[in-house]
Amino acid sequence: MKIGVPIDMPSTDEPVSSTFGRSKKFLIYDTDSKETRYIDNLAMNSQGGAGIKAAQVILDAGVDVLLTPQCGENAAKVLHESHVTLFQTTSGSAQYNIDQFLQGKLLKSGDFHGGYHGRQGEGGRHI
Repeated sequence: MKIGVPIDMPSTDEPVSSTFGRSKKFLIYDTDSKETRYIDNLAMNSQGGAGIKAAQVILDAGVDVLLTPQCGENAAKVLHESHVTLFQTTSGSAQYNIDQFLQGKLLKSGDFHGGYHGRQGEGGRHI
């Protein structure tokens, strides 16, 4: 199984990114090989539809499970239709959240926001 986690710096010790579509990278952890790799989120600077484009990056990486604090409803729909299961992260590092997931301690996500569509989030930055 491959687990995807949005991050901003390539390290398992880094916190999970607060955004899915605008994260800088994705950590991909393969539970079979125990290998971790990092891929760029090619959607992070998109003018619009970053979540859907980021979902495609996740699908192209062969991810089965996505651990994220939030996800827009359009991206969630794309992921759900492709049989990627989403789980809600908690505070802590990417590795902590992977460990929590593997221990069955993370909850499935079901509450998706409508997306930001060019609006700005906290601190005036695009989400």
